[in-house]
Amino acid sequence: MRHFLTDADLTPAEQAEVLQLAAELKDNRYNNEYRTLLERRTVALLLDKTSTRTRFSFSAGVTELGGNVVTADSKSSQMGKGETFQDTGAVLSRYAAAILWRTGAQANLEAMVETATVPVINALSDDFHPCQILADLQTVAENKGGQGDGPLGIGGLNAVYLGDGANNMANSYMLGFATAGVNITICAPEGFQPEQQFVEKARDRARETGARVTVTEDIDVSGADVVITDTWLSMGQDPSEDRSVLRDYQVNEELMATAPEAIFLHCLPAYRDSEVTPGVIDGPQSRVFDEAENRLHAQKALLVWLLR
Repeated sequence: MRHFLTDADLTPAEQAEVLQLAAELKDNRYNNEYRTLLERRTVALLLDKTSTRTRFSFSAGVTELGGNVVTADSKSSQMGKGETFQDTGAVLSRYAAAILWRTGAQANLEAMVETATVPVINALSDDFHPCQILADLQTVAENKGGQGDGPLGIGGLNAVYLGDGANNMANSYMLGFATAGVNITICAPEGFQPEQQFVEKARDRARETGARVTVTEDIDVSGADVVITDTWLSMGQDPSEDRSVLRDYQVNEELMATAPEAIFLHCLPAYRDSEVTPGVIDGPQSRVFDEAENRLHAQKALLVWLLR
């Protein structure tokens, strides 16, 4: 039984296989061999945190695979009254073909897979957001495929993430992009850089693919193929913390002009005039809505791959 709790749960070859399937499913969204894969079957979608793209993309994707989604959260289930995650995983495995969980601690997911007998997918945790990275890599391949090497034609390309690097997105960008062979640089000020344990995990994977993982305070996107940012206040972070130092890491038109061939990505929701200016996110280099759509296709492919 395979699960998808972190970006490293797929090997480089497996990640490429999932993304190639995602491209095929996008090209043949309603007429493909998997449209009845989940016929008469149910998928459990557990949302402990607010959600727009995760809720709708997974729900639509399961429907397009012929299945049904039951959505709940910890507060509205017995998990909120102390039932263990192990017991919940064992029970839901009797009802559902897969369990998708948007939760807090990564340890919650690790507890559930101890007993789950169906695939468990991390739909976001405090440490990782691996489904988003699949969508981002699909978007990079659509726009930059063939400019690099590897099965997706993006190996050796350069991606730069700016802003708060001490969050789940930065962790997953390092690990997931390194898996694809894409060089990833996290530009973040001191105090907002990734924990060393996540940097080392990404560098371990990078050694397999030849990618580079860099963490720096220096702001430089010249030579970047992909420029990325995320909100400066992720879910669960302390809103009273002084984040004014991040202002220097805003993605604006002046910055993007130094990377004229780069595309811009943001996992959304975005806060215009905060981490990114309207001129960038609504401008010609932005691919954020393609990226959001690709959550649907990449997650469908992931479900097919895990269940197949």
